[in-house]
Amino acid sequence: MKLGLQLYSIKEAAEQDLLGVLGKVASMGYEGAQFAGFFDHTAKDVKAKMDEVGIKPAGAHVQIEELQDDLDGLLNYHEGIGNRLLICPYLPENMRTTEDDYRRTAELFNNLGEKLAKAGFSFGYHNHAFEFELFYGKSGFDLLYENTNPQYVKMELDCFWAAHAGNSPVEIIEKYADRCVSLHIKDLKHVNGDPISTEVGTGTLDISRLIEAGREHKVDWFVIEQEDFTGDPVESAAQNAKELKRISKYA
Repeated sequence: MKLGLQLYSIKEAAEQDLLGVLGKVASMGYEGAQFAGFFDHTAKDVKAKMDEVGIKPAGAHVQIEELQDDLDGLLNYHEGIGNRLLICPYLPENMRTTEDDYRRTAELFNNLGEKLAKAGFSFGYHNHAFEFELFYGKSGFDLLYENTNPQYVKMELDCFWAAHAGNSPVEIIEKYADRCVSLHIKDLKHVNGDPISTEVGTGTLDISRLIEAGREHKVDWFVIEQEDFTGDPVESAAQNAKELKRISKYA
């Protein structure tokens, strides 16, 4: 398994010193960094730093507006850093309010995915919880994937949000086995009834089973993401890497 860190988990540190953070990520034992912005750094400098510290791109989160506005410029940048996986991390409300919205979004995803595939890239979508709202018995999540071409639209399954929405991440991996290229792994606990992401091994998700399912279905990247903290996010990132590697030995 390849272990990556979504840099949004340590967004303040990344914004202040992205290149320095890449060195820290490598020293924690991560094999890849998943980007969520480059903070005015050139592709040449980012690629040079990754080569220096020995990590790879584990994809990048790119807002849907960026994918629509300047696709050629976007692809040139990502080609420059050696990243071939672009992931839409979120949908604005006008793309997900109704069943028809999801069908139109699926058509857009097909078009984007085909363009990216022809350019040598892969396109995926990262879920939250809202995609699992039902429309006449079918979830927005299934509407997206049942109406898109498996060749062009892949999946980065956020296991935390899928579980919080009442779904089994393992069942989703099995259902869409040929499309799941990345797993977002963050443990889940509830505080005052609200879902909180917490360090791996301190919540309720069966992380070992997620790793088993991901390995069984040849998921490319296991990506740590965390958004809620009681301490230093950088220290949590190091703890997450250590714990996920420990769990993976027995999974």
